Amino acid sequence: ADSPKNYVDWEKIDPEAATCYGKILSSDHYELKAMGRTGFWSMPHTLRAKAYQHIIHSIESTSTTADLDTYHGIVRKLFGELQTSTHPFPKFMEDGEIPRYCLNKAGLNSVKKILICINHHFPDVSFCPILSALVSLLLHLSEDEAQCFHSICSLVSYTDPKKRYIDRTFLTSRASCMTFGDLANKYCRGIRKLIASSHQNLFEFYSDWIMWIFADLPFTYAIRVLDVYLMEGYKVLYRVALALLSFYKVSVSSRVAHVDDFRQDMKSFVQNVGRHSTIDALLQRAFSIQLPTRVCEVVFCVLSMDFRAFRSSVVTETEMRVVWAWIPERFALFSPVQLFSTNIHGRSLFSFYSKVEGHDPTVLLLKTEDEEICGAFLSSDWAQKNCDEKGFKFFGTGECFVFTVSNVQWCRSLGCLTNVIPLIRNKLSPTKDMSLHHSAHCQPSNSWQEMMRHFLLVSLCGLYPAGGDDGHALHLQADLTAGSSEHCDTFESPPLCRGCFKIQFLEVWGIQHSLSVPPLPSQ
Repeated sequence: ADSPKNYVDWEKIDPEAATCYGKILSSDHYELKAMGRTGFWSMPHTLRAKAYQHIIHSIESTSTTADLDTYHGIVRKLFGELQTSTHPFPKFMEDGEIPRYCLNKAGLNSVKKILICINHHFPDVSFCPILSALVSLLLHLSEDEAQCFHSICSLVSYTDPKKRYIDRTFLTSRASCMTFGDLANKYCRGIRKLIASSHQNLFEFYSDWIMWIFADLPFTYAIRVLDVYLMEGYKVLYRVALALLSFYKVSVSSRVAHVDDFRQDMKSFVQNVGRHSTIDALLQRAFSIQLPTRVCEVVFCVLSMDFRAFRSSVVTETEMRVVWAWIPERFALFSPVQLFSTNIHGRSLFSFYSKVEGHDPTVLLLKTEDEEICGAFLSSDWAQKNCDEKGFKFFGTGECFVFTVSNVQWCRSLGCLTNVIPLIRNKLSPTKDMSLHHSAHCQPSNSWQEMMRHFLLVSLCGLYPAGGDDGHALHLQADLTAGSSEHCDTFESPPLCRGCFKIQFLEVWGIQHSLSVPPLPSQ
């Protein structure tokens, strides 16, 4: 049936809204950005709906109006004449829940249909828990399901190199979570101390950050965030989440002793945020936070980097992307180049040094004969290894860190996320227990001066690429055939492997600067 929009001249019913819409059409990007932040098109509902159509049409993407026909075709194929669905929720949804907001039962059914069609149309979107909320919110402002589908297609298939909207995989989602953790520890330092003092998992707490916005915020708040998100992209979400965190810190400080579960407490706080802040105050706080210009770009660039020529006997391409996303930003935007491999250069310590000296930083990777994988980011040139009169020398900086891949956990020293945290999910065994672990100690016991001495240790009888006399996070024998790992106070790390181990493969990777050594041939 025809809808009333075909019979009514809405501009005559609401001339003020028509004037506002005319101003929207004549405004440039920066003017629209300011309008979104102040809620210019928030009322009436029809004005926001038209504003959204205009904004989404201007998003640089491969999506076109042909999406409307595409949607109808997918619906006929998947749901048939009766338009009913017994399909499961798409795999990219984390828990299968759809935020209801102001939708009725028919609206919720439409959201599920659109999500199933998105899953069919974009099979490469393997993990994006916010899509259900985006579909729900945009359906409030769409003429029909097909238009909502087209809007989501524009967000998924964006091509603007300066802006992004969603994470499409678990890897990019987890990298965004790590970025937020770094930002939170910089801009909301008190929260880290509060949670750490309670021995609760800090990374688990941060892992919910984007769902605070696209699951927990009330509709009137979430829709205003959507206004600015459509204009400005992903970076807005960091700002809003940091603003929520800053308000939460004030709320929880006086009752921290009575909080048994910070994750649930934060969820409840966001759901009832109206008791603590208006939406205008929340957005004002959000935009007062000056984030680094490239905060959203670095991780995304690393994860988008061309690794097609990458070959390793130790890690997969995906695992190396994760490692690369963790090294300091000034290095992460360069490609990795292999400097040493036991597969190619053998197990001579002399050969090892001849290949790695003169390069900094480096990433050491090893796989044991038990298939365990661990490594270390080494910030200093191995040429600094020259021993003192005792046959030992410590060197390195506070950027060094150790990690494991097989156990899905990392340790960073003096970083924003200092303790053991999960990084990637084992895609090969999704049923594996993914419980998260976190050290109860936030700060290393060593003084800064001691730590500066204890990162890298080289002796005449082998390599200690990570850790000092407070426990060696990693020790390799001089013939590079075996090694050991133990608890290390410097990194606050547990043993990276099972005590003593035999080395199956060992590699060292450097940075592909413009004047770098050529990469090794494919193995």
